[in-house]
Parts: sequence; structure tokens; C-alpha cells
Amino acid sequence: MIKLFLLSLAAIGSQAYAAVPLQNFFEPPQFKEAEISPSGRYLALRLGNSKLRDGMVVIDSQTGAAVGGIRVDGYDVGNIRWVNDNRLVYNVVDHSVAPGDARFAPGLYAIDRDGKNRRQLVQHHGFASSTESRINHRVEPWNTYLMNDLGAQDSEFIYARRPVWEQNSYVLLRTDLVQLNTSTGQARYVTRPALPNHWMLDQKGEPSVVVSEKDGQETVHYRDPANGEWRELASFKAYGGKGGIAPVGFIDDKRMLVKARIKGDKTALHMLDLASGKVDPEPLVSLGDFDFSGEMVYSNKRLAGLHYLGDARGSVWFDANMKAIQGEVDKKLPQLVNIITPPVAPEVPWMLVQSYSDRQPASYSLFNSKTNELKVVGVSHPDINPADMGKQEIVKVKARDGLELPAWLTLPAKGGKQLPMVVVIHGGPYVRGVEWGWSPVSQFLASRGYAVLEPEFRGSTGYGNGLFQAGVKQWGLSMQDDIADSVKWAVAQGYADPRRVCLLGGSYGGYATLMGLVKDSDLYRCGVAYAAVTDIPLWLDNGMAWASDLPDEYRKFGAPVLLGDVKADAERFDATSPLKQAARIKRPVLLAHGSDDRRVPLAHYTKMRKALEASHADAEFIEYSGEGHGWSTSEHRLDFWGRVEKFLDKHIGAGAKTE
Repeated sequence: MIKLFLLSLAAIGSQAYAAVPLQNFFEPPQFKEAEISPSGRYLALRLGNSKLRDGMVVIDSQTGAAVGGIRVDGYDVGNIRWVNDNRLVYNVVDHSVAPGDARFAPGLYAIDRDGKNRRQLVQHHGFASSTESRINHRVEPWNTYLMNDLGAQDSEFIYARRPVWEQNSYVLLRTDLVQLNTSTGQARYVTRPALPNHWMLDQKGEPSVVVSEKDGQETVHYRDPANGEWRELASFKAYGGKGGIAPVGFIDDKRMLVKARIKGDKTALHMLDLASGKVDPEPLVSLGDFDFSGEMVYSNKRLAGLHYLGDARGSVWFDANMKAIQGEVDKKLPQLVNIITPPVAPEVPWMLVQSYSDRQPASYSLFNSKTNELKVVGVSHPDINPADMGKQEIVKVKARDGLELPAWLTLPAKGGKQLPMVVVIHGGPYVRGVEWGWSPVSQFLASRGYAVLEPEFRGSTGYGNGLFQAGVKQWGLSMQDDIADSVKWAVAQGYADPRRVCLLGGSYGGYATLMGLVKDSDLYRCGVAYAAVTDIPLWLDNGMAWASDLPDEYRKFGAPVLLGDVKADAERFDATSPLKQAARIKRPVLLAHGSDDRRVPLAHYTKMRKALEASHADAEFIEYSGEGHGWSTSEHRLDFWGRVEKFLDKHIGAGAKTE
């Protein structure tokens, strides 16, 4: 059976450049997750395809032979975690239905690596499975979820988070933490010092940090392992304040690693003394043009190194042996980013390697640190030929006020000048949009002959405080100008045909797409907006709380700082509202939304549709039943991007009539 799943790089398809099928980009990846066991002896893989539901298979690292696994009738296996070297936990999802059509929570199940001793730990159907009595079998409530942190992986226990929402609302009140025995099902709450919205485990896999937010103030609490008591480490304004820290990991019981902006414009990784609460002003790791973002890598309960995000993913190793191993892997897999994950308690020399580039989707390998043997296990998108993919690079653009903007440019594999261009606008907006690597959206568009530009406009995070702060209260204003200035740069450089530029974006990106057509109609030929915010006051309206997951803390304390005041800034909000300015949109629009979108409720779509229809706009509309904030099913993804392909071709592609 294992031969059905294990693939080599030689198995990557060889579709012709111009004929890469749509589904090769937007069907789910075949290899979705790989988790190495605590000893390194076993590898758990989550895999499937468009015809076969996602299942889990466990292989022996040395022989490649399958030793166990599971498939679940009617469901897909979701996330996987090792509990110890013999036992795993997993949840389940249903990729065949959209979120609004899902009737069940993901649940949680435990199983031995050989597929035996399966036990339900958390409600999925709303009750224990039919073969197991709830009288003799404790099952935790449905709102119990896996953590991102791995845990110690040396006992029968795991830690799971338990969000608690306001009654009859999607507003999150707190997130509790429970310790859960995966063999007996017994659970207990972990004591907390406040109402947490985030927990973090230490290098030993024990709960050690709680981050809470109240009245616009964020507080970091630490639990002393010596006495188990919680104490406050730091407190600061959650929005727009100075002196804030973000816990990242631990060196030992005396020193924690935090993100902080102490010198200059960028956030760096610093050491915090747990006894005094003071942060060392000298950074342990700084990333030049980027704010620090990363995660700790522990082995033998010690900090071995960290994985970080600069322009692409990378690693810093404090362990000399791991640094040498990284060098060997990079020699064997040149021109790729190679992220190595050592076992947490190694007994054998096998390590997990994930590799990728801008043109090659992720592949998974096992590396033997003693023999330097490298074995490819699987490829996420085996039908993608890297030779057919475009080259991605980060460029710098000067905005009209002199601010330097990062932007990502992807050109078709064959290159070209004066190309039709799609400007892909990221959501958030106060997030980082892009990192170097294979992207199904940008590569799909490039495969159709478009240049793809993805600007990191002001307000974007990850590139320094200056860029972020310049975007405060600038929706539809200078943030919008940055997108226009990026297009003008691409035209001046000869990449883009100024008569064939289209905007595309979701969420805030959908807002900016519509506002671009309002504000700069002479610059753009068309726009594709999905899950779009169409009016800021509508988005912040408490009367929509029943349908929205926008936190009250953000409404009360974040929005006034980042967006403005609904009453005081009403005139500005009206002027920068695609909904209220819909009559000014004279370019073709494709507008799409999910019926069960909680982040940007459906009212944004229905009101915008009525406004565009009233002004007799050249618009196409599609509402996806059951979908949330984006497209979760293959059926909807393929339908949407198929519509996008035809829409772009008609207005800026081969079938377009240019003015």
C-alpha cells in the first residue's frame, strides 16, 4: 500500500507550459503534513487526493515500510500530533463541504502507530461513537482543539485549547487549556491568571505563558516552574503602543525569547530575564529588512535553533552538529529552501526535511545524519513541473511621498515585456502578505501569461514599524495610492502594459480592489473582489455581531486606533466606501462571497451587489453556499478560479479589446 503514497521528485509531471491545468494549482496538495516521531524512528504522513479522502499513514524511517495508519469513513483526517513514540492524536474534517454546511466539530481521536487502540477523546458527532458508551468512556466537549505547540511527547498526555464564546455569538471570551490523557480520556483544566487568548508551552512542553487582553491592554503572564505560581511579566497597549513584547520560546528556566522593537525600525529576537523581567537590548537574532518572525526548534529539551521568516524561510542553528547537517542537506538539494526538523528525543539519526522554491512546491524527505543518506518521501503537488513555473522576486517601489515599499513580482516562465498584469492585493490589511515560495495563485496567473505584482502597501507588517504606522487610518487613501504607485512602477520598468492591468483581492484586498476602481479608474481595466469589505462602518457595526467573529476588543480599542471613529470620521468613511461610491465604478467587476462568511458577513456582498446593479455596472456576481471567508472546497476553488481565468482573458488577456 505504501507505494501508492510514496513519490519521488522524478514523479513530478511534465505538462506543457501553456497547458498546465487549473486543477494542478487548486486541487488540494497530495502530501499535506509530515510529523516525525519523538525518537525519529517513525514518520506520520497526512495524504490524499481529489478522489481519495485524506488519511494517515505511519512509515518506518529506516525501511520506508508502512507500519500503521488510518482512514475514516466519510471524513478526512485533519491535523496529526505525536503523543509519544507509540501514540498519536488526530482530528477529522470534511473537505467535501464548506464551513457553513459542516454540522460537526473536528473532534479528537487517539491511536497507536500500528492503528490499534483507537479512542475518541473529544466530541465530534455531539456524542461518543456508537460503539462506545459515554458512561464508561469520557469524551470532552466539542470545543477542544489541538495546540500548535508540540508538547513534551514523552507521556500519555497532551495539552489542548478550549475556546469559550459569548452565548449566541462568535465573540471569543477566553481560551482555556486542558491536560488530556490520550489513553484514559481523563482531563483537567490548567489554572490561569486571567482570561487568556493565547497559551505557550516551554522547552519541556509545559504551559508557561499566558497572553490576555482587556480594555485595550495586553498582558503577558509567566508561570514559575519552581512553585507553579503565575506572575505578570509585562503589560502594554494592545494597539499602537510602545514597549510591547511577544513571547516566542525559551532558552531555559531562566531566559525567555521575545520579539521586541528596541533599536531602530524592525522587531528583533531578544532574551528576557525571567527573574527581573528585563529585556536584553542587544538582539539575539535580527533580520535586516524584516521584522523577526519565527519559532523555536527543541531537541532533547534544549534549544537547538530556530526557523525564521525573512524573504523566505530559513534556519539559525545554535547546535554545531545541526549547523553541519544543514550544510549537507543544502548541498544535496541546491537552490531550494530546506527546513530541517530534528526529533525532540532522538534515538535514531533520521530527520525530517521540507524543501521548496518559488517554482517548486513543497517536498518531504528524510535525512540520515550519520550516513548523509537522503530519501524523498513525497511531493505536495506532483503534477507541477518547476520548469513551467515563473520566477518570483522581491522588488522595491518608491511611493509618491518617498516611502519605500516592498513588492513581489512573478513573471511567466518565458518572461516577457509589456505583459498584461494582475495586481494581487493581500488581505488583513495589517499583516504580511507574501513570502518567497511557490504560490498557487501567482503561479496560476503567470502560467496564463500574466505578470503578477503583489505590493506590500503601507500598513503591511513584517517590514518594520515605519511601513506599518504609515498605514494607520489610511484605508482608501495613501494605502490605495501605494497600489497605484506600484502599478506605475511596473509600467515604467516595462513589465506591464498600461492598457491591461486588473486588480484582484480578497477581504481587505477585495475592498482595495473596489476602491481602486473608484479612485483610479483610468489605471485599471477590471477588478476581481471576493469576501470583500465594502464599507468600514458596516464591518464594525455591533448590530451584525450575531454573524461576525470580529472581537469586541478590536471594535472598542483596535478600530479607533487603526481605522478611525465611526462618528468623528464619518465623512472620510463615506468617501472611502466602495458601497457608497459604487456609482463611480465604471470598469468590469467580478464580485464573489461566501454565504457563511463570519469575518466579512454576507451583507457586504448583498448591499454591494444592489448598488452595482442600480448603477448598471458591468458586473458578474457569484455567491458560494456554505462558504466562509474564502473557498474551502475543491469544487468552489475550481469554479471561482475558472471564472477568474475567463474574466481576465476577456478584459486584459488574449480576448481583450484594448482602448
